[in-house]
Amino acid sequence: MNEPTFGAHPHAGLSAVSVLFEDSEGEFHNRDSLGNDFDLMPGDLYWLKAGAGVVHDEAPRAGSRIHGLQVFVNLPARMKQDAPESLHVRAQDMPVLHVGGNRVRVVLGDSNGIMGQVSPALPMTILDGKIAVGSNFSHDLKGTEHGWVYAMRGRIELIVAGKRVRLQEGESIAIEVNSAFAAHTIELNNIAASEAHFALFAAEPVEEAFLHKGPFVMKNEAEVAAVEAAYAAGKLGRLS
Repeated sequence: MNEPTFGAHPHAGLSAVSVLFEDSEGEFHNRDSLGNDFDLMPGDLYWLKAGAGVVHDEAPRAGSRIHGLQVFVNLPARMKQDAPESLHVRAQDMPVLHVGGNRVRVVLGDSNGIMGQVSPALPMTILDGKIAVGSNFSHDLKGTEHGWVYAMRGRIELIVAGKRVRLQEGESIAIEVNSAFAAHTIELNNIAASEAHFALFAAEPVEEAFLHKGPFVMKNEAEVAAVEAAYAAGKLGRLS
């Protein structure tokens, strides 16, 4: 993003998670109806747990170029009516794994015995990693966690439970684990002639029925109608 894209918008029943990569240039202005009004910097994370409803706006400052991911994470039914919460993790506060010439930021959660910050909703691990030429990196999924891996640059071969999958630049794959009795290792191998860049998300699936309508993810039509009415009436708050 290098200019405003969305404008102010509501969310409910989900978490809006912004992960900025370190090659971003400039500031990403963040505002929400919780009273937050500040700039995200290259490498930062912002987790907005919308719960019962919040109004949000993010836009690059003039002259900025933002490279990142914004991911919508479902909330279980028991959290959809929670009061909104947020978490801002600065890049300089994220632990970094240096293994075999690789550099992997623990944006959230934990990996290889290194613990980062914890989300305000369900636990999730987010890794932002660079794998050196001819090297590899491994991450263990715990218990019934599932995973998602995205190859942002280069080519990566994944090995999970003896199965091999190759990702080209721009491709991703979801990893479903069927056993709850042991950790399952995701091995990522750089098979290109230059550094590979990946993002990895891992968490336990919610596994509940839900209804998705625009920026709202609720249990059923009645809940969606209720939050739409609340937003129309200004009850989700306003930006400062």
